[in-house]
Amino acid sequence: MIRSMTAFARQDVQEDWGTLTCEIRTVNHRYLEPSFRLPDAFRELENRFREVLRKHLKRGKVDISMRLQPADPSSQGFEVNEEMAQAVNEAANHVNRMLDNPAHINALDILRWPGVLSVQEQDYGLARDAALGLFEQTVAELTSVREREGERLRPLFEDRLTVMGECVAEVRTLMPELLQAQEQSLRERFEKARVELDADRVAQEMVMLAQKSDVAEELDRLDAHISEVSDTLQGDDAIGRRLDFLMQELNREANTLSSKSIDARVTRVAVDLKVLIEQMREQVQNLE
Repeated sequence: MIRSMTAFARQDVQEDWGTLTCEIRTVNHRYLEPSFRLPDAFRELENRFREVLRKHLKRGKVDISMRLQPADPSSQGFEVNEEMAQAVNEAANHVNRMLDNPAHINALDILRWPGVLSVQEQDYGLARDAALGLFEQTVAELTSVREREGERLRPLFEDRLTVMGECVAEVRTLMPELLQAQEQSLRERFEKARVELDADRVAQEMVMLAQKSDVAEELDRLDAHISEVSDTLQGDDAIGRRLDFLMQELNREANTLSSKSIDARVTRVAVDLKVLIEQMREQVQNLE
């Protein structure tokens, strides 16, 4: 299964106690790195949320946002400790009488004083119970989106693997012809230089040329890596890191093929291979 690391999912639940919304965004990252923005009442659930993520995701930077909108916002009232507020006001006025240029103290100054203002305690038990289920639903939707996005890339990989296989086969077909042409060119250079053709000398030169231009191993490894990429694409586990490694190996063989080239046609094929590999590598960076 091909899974993209870039996705977005949103779910919400509405009950008598209010509306709870969960949003999850994921982007490329080498490891799994979650970041949470939760209501204070849900902070205790963060570790359980992390466990759920680890079961479904292997890689990606994950931003999780959960918002709670109470059904009755007016129930979230404030409580003012009037005795403390009066004490703060009297203390401020006492100090002001001691100053040459006293500063006026306003209501907000008093409310900011620790202990003067507090938020009424709310019962979020039902909302917390719903939060975990909502989070699991959102992660399930996110996973489904990542799979759909990833599967859209499958034709891109398959098409390029097919073309790469054709490129390798083309070089295999060309090599006997190229070696024969090189032998003929060598003989012509000897004749032009009026050097007596020595069968042993020609054979020795051809052996050296064949060794220098032998790309059989590179072609075999290219075929093996192409097959391995194709097999990896059929797997169910996270495949991004393995594909990234295989892209490096494919590029290494394509570079070697280019360096050993004895003909412009082989050089062209090597360049085509590197272009195809780079196109796949760019997409692999977004796979889980």
